Formats: sequence, C-alpha cells, structure tokens
Amino acid sequence: MSIFLSVAGSCYPRIATTSRPYMCKASPYMYKPFLCKCQWSTPTAVPLLHIVALSLLRPSTLLEFKDFESLSMHILQLNRECLLHLYSFLDKDSRRNLSLTCHHLREVFLEPSLWCLLHFHSPGELKKDNFVLGPFLHHLSISWHSSRVKVCNIEDWMKTSFQREMCRKHERLVSSFLDRVCNTCPKLISLTLSGCGHIMDNDVVSILRSCTTLRSLRLENCVRITDSVLHAIVSYGQTLKTVQVDFCRNVTLEGLQMVELQRPLLQITAERSAGMIPDCPLPIKHPANRQTLTGVRQKILSFS
Repeated sequence: MSIFLSVAGSCYPRIATTSRPYMCKASPYMYKPFLCKCQWSTPTAVPLLHIVALSLLRPSTLLEFKDFESLSMHILQLNRECLLHLYSFLDKDSRRNLSLTCHHLREVFLEPSLWCLLHFHSPGELKKDNFVLGPFLHHLSISWHSSRVKVCNIEDWMKTSFQREMCRKHERLVSSFLDRVCNTCPKLISLTLSGCGHIMDNDVVSILRSCTTLRSLRLENCVRITDSVLHAIVSYGQTLKTVQVDFCRNVTLEGLQMVELQRPLLQITAERSAGMIPDCPLPIKHPANRQTLTGVRQKILSFS
C-alpha cells in the first residue's frame, strides 16, 4: 500500500491510499507514484488505516491541486497531534499493530492522552497488551455477555468441581484490574461493570474512594454486590450523578430506600435487583451428639 498525505486546505492531513493490487481499482483522482511505501508487520492495520484515509479525504479539495507530489510527505513527518488524531479512529488491536512498525509510532501508542476511553468485552481482554492504562482514562466499561456468566453467578457452595475450575481461571481478573484503576486512573468519570460475577463489594468501594471525580456508576448482573456498595455510595460518591444497580440479587429494597433518603438528588435505578431471590447462606452441618445416639441405642436394645 502506498500512502500520500496532503496538508492543503486543513490543519489535519488528508490521506489518500492506492490499494494495489488486491483491494479495488485505482480511482482516476488518485495520483502517481508517491514518495513513501510503508511496510506493515500485520495485515489488519492496512485496511483500517485505509478506512481512516477515506474518512478524512475531501475530493473537492484534491481536485484543486494538480501537482500532488510537491505536497506529499512521509507519515512520520506528521507532528504528534496529527498522529494522535489518526490513532483515535482505530480500535485497540489496530493501534497496537500500527505501533509495531517503528519506534516513533510506538511512542504515540504509549501516549496516555490517547487512552481516555476503554471498553472490554470479556475478562480475557484485560490480560492483553493492546491498551495503556493511565491518568487520562475517563470512561471504562467491562461488559461480558456470555453463557459462562451463568456459571459465575452460581453460589460458590453449589458449584460442581468442573464449574469451580471454569471460574478459577478468570475469577480474579476483573478485581486485579480494578486495583490498577484505583492506582493509576484518578480522573475516572464513568464506570460500567456488566456480567462481572466475581467482583466483591470492596472492589467497587475502592473505586469510589480513589476516583473522586466519578459521575456515573453502572452495575449490571454483578451478583456478589450487596448493600455495602450502597452505603459506600452515600459516604464516598459525592460527585455521583447517576447510579444503576440492575439484576444484582443481593441488593435489598431497604438499601435502595436508604440511598434515596440520604441522597435525594442522586438518580438511582435498580431493575429487578430488590425483587430477586438473594443468595442462601452456606448450610451448616451440625455434628451429631454422641450421647444422644448412645441413649437411643440403649433404648432400642432394652425393648428388643
């Protein structure tokens, strides 16, 4: 793929790509040989950068110029702000793939201001190295919509050995990640945790204590969350504006009423939370009384 950068008519670079020979037929408005040819280490970065190029391209501006080669420049000649703007169009994997092409693009990838929003679709994504966790993170979402969430939601004492083994591989991933967020992301504004069946009250309470700018908190299908989080919202969530506690079966109606009473301006919703059956305590097996059994046995023998 050849890349041409035109800086005419805008403060942002105008990127045009000629996809040869496998993507499409060359446009009549595309130009002749360009100055640089970038070699990509992974094939996924090429189509995505091509999409970015088409989104920034203005044909009306390009038709005004005939000598495009005089305006061309190497991608590495762009300043840091322009490169950050290009990176903002890519997802996490594509940003990482592009950063592996050279040291300069790797430095842009590691820029904390690029990572103000992170969205994860499973706990396994938290172990990857395709993102940067830094002080500029404002919006974080961990949403796991999978059939395996049903296994995580089973009470621990009711799980089989096979189900325990399934949960053992990922049960601490989200909690460990939230510990990192507490230490590195003090400016977090919104947090969404959905399908995180293994997080405990202290994980969310630590977020409320550390992230003093948090405005939105959404907890969905987090079965181990109890009224302790609601008490922490009253105590530490002074900046919170909206709170959602949906399908959290161990949250009670009394806890929700307490929040409404002490924080009347806080918008709180709880779909199905207070109406679900809470976890049952672990059944206690009392040891048999040996003296009682001995007395019963003697009575049986006396009547026999």
